Amino acid sequence: MFFLWSGAAISLAEIMTGSLIVPLGLKKGIVVILIGHLIGCLILAMTGLIGFEKNTSALKSSRFAFGKYGSYVISVFNIIQLIGWTAVMLIQCADSIGAITKSQTNHMAFTVLVLFLGVLVAVWVLFANKGLQHINSAAVALLFLLCLIILGLILSSHGKNVSAISTTISTGSALELSIVMPLSWLPLISDYTMNSKSKKSSFVGSFFGYFAGSSFMYIIGLLAVLFTKSQDITGAIVSLGLGVAGLVVVVLATVTTTYLDVYSAVMSTLNILPKAPKRILILAVTAVGTVVAMFFPIGQYQNFLYAIGSIFAPVFSVVLVDYFLLKADRSETRINWAAIISAAVGTFAYYKFLRLDLIFGSTVPSMIISAAIYLGVRFVIKSFKKYYKMGENKNA
Repeated sequence: MFFLWSGAAISLAEIMTGSLIVPLGLKKGIVVILIGHLIGCLILAMTGLIGFEKNTSALKSSRFAFGKYGSYVISVFNIIQLIGWTAVMLIQCADSIGAITKSQTNHMAFTVLVLFLGVLVAVWVLFANKGLQHINSAAVALLFLLCLIILGLILSSHGKNVSAISTTISTGSALELSIVMPLSWLPLISDYTMNSKSKKSSFVGSFFGYFAGSSFMYIIGLLAVLFTKSQDITGAIVSLGLGVAGLVVVVLATVTTTYLDVYSAVMSTLNILPKAPKRILILAVTAVGTVVAMFFPIGQYQNFLYAIGSIFAPVFSVVLVDYFLLKADRSETRINWAAIISAAVGTFAYYKFLRLDLIFGSTVPSMIISAAIYLGVRFVIKSFKKYYKMGENKNA
């Protein structure tokens, strides 16, 4: 479980997000990364426990709180998230190819690269079960090796040249960027922890695995941009002179990571449409992600991450409360409106807190508000039912 989750965290998306935290500087940036990952990974591991104890997938486990149709709503948001990740990864890879090869990055060249990468991802997903899983593992290992090389080059050649970054970011916003990456796995974690050998391995393996892998990737992104005076991770790779080796790893890592996004989006769709043909869904999801990549404003990547946190943090705070505190199972109900309303209020609160730019971020307070509202509503419902039942008994 440790290597599974540390491997899941080794991706370009983590490095790219870590590079956004550079305005905080080296020491403060690392502290915020670690604190954010402690919070995010704790929520992630707690959610994974539900999948283990109930031996069910992530989205099906959300039925315990939201009901059958309520889980469909979460599935739709997860599909949107994963299509967004597919688009982001294709854009980042296409831009990286252009930068590393120093080719002209006009719109036509960018479109052709995105189409090529989209086809490559589709082929990868379709044939993933025919021996390509070994290449997936090799790609993760290569990306990890590339990060070690980047770290070595920084320490040997650029160790005394920390550069100032012109852009700005607050501590609270940076903390959110560190929390949100573990949260993006909330709708998926139980797909893996349900196969754990014990409760301890489920929690400890997923928590420390993702914490170690993702924190390391974030710190690599932070270091690379700080010490190379580049504004992004692609520029850092070019600046460090990694050339063709960097290009190969970037493309391979992008394809293997995007494979997970497409496959998980397909599985989420099957939660709603269980009889849909899997191969057709793979092609459809990849095609939509590729088209979105051609128009996705990559400058809004940070807002995309905040959108993920705003939805899944309140949703799974309700799931955790219902499962661990109320110990309820509402999977047989059609939809739990109390859960839907509580999560919606939490999402609204998330953006309010984001605008306030609090030093402790938006995730924790929005989750507390969702949980408090849900507990209050359930208490009122329980009291009303008890009072109504007493009235019936008195009349009888």
